[in-house]
Amino acid sequence: MTITPEAPTLNAPVDVRFTKAGTPLAVRYDGRIWAVTEEPVHWFTRDSWWETRHNVPVGVGNVVDIEHWRVQVRLGASTSAPRTFELRRDPLSERWLLESLTDN
Repeated sequence: MTITPEAPTLNAPVDVRFTKAGTPLAVRYDGRIWAVTEEPVHWFTRDSWWETRHNVPVGVGNVVDIEHWRVQVRLGASTSAPRTFELRRDPLSERWLLESLTDN
């Protein structure tokens, strides 16, 4: 599955398991466990919170950093075809979203 212009992002909620070092180890998506098989890529982008929220509660902390991970995954420990998941966590959220999914 590849994201198309008709569906630019999935924004599907996912559960992410992390190593003790803080890198993704596995992703639960669509009722399946996808094991991370390659070194993930990590970066941050900035949110224009003033365009998406009318106000920000006092003392909430960081409201601008959107965290991203790009991970290559396979179903469990199988030899299934690899896929690339792009994950995103918005500021003020504890939930991870699957932003895009690409067949490799």
